[in-house]
Amino acid sequence: MFFAVDLFETEGRGEFKCPRCGAEISPDDTTENVYKILDVAMKENRLNKVILECNKCGSRIHLTGFNLLAK
Repeated sequence: MFFAVDLFETEGRGEFKCPRCGAEISPDDTTENVYKILDVAMKENRLNKVILECNKCGSRIHLTGFNLLAK
């Protein structure tokens, strides 16, 4: 099962909860205990999408909204 999360719609500094199990996913977590990065998609030399997998429930999360970083 996969979910889409738009960074533009999140509050804070990019952290959000897994839509399925509620595990806290934070860009500051570098341990891969909660999630792991499966793929990074670039478009025109800019970050377009990151696909994560929640280690707690196995959900795949398509993280978008990186176009705001370019501004």
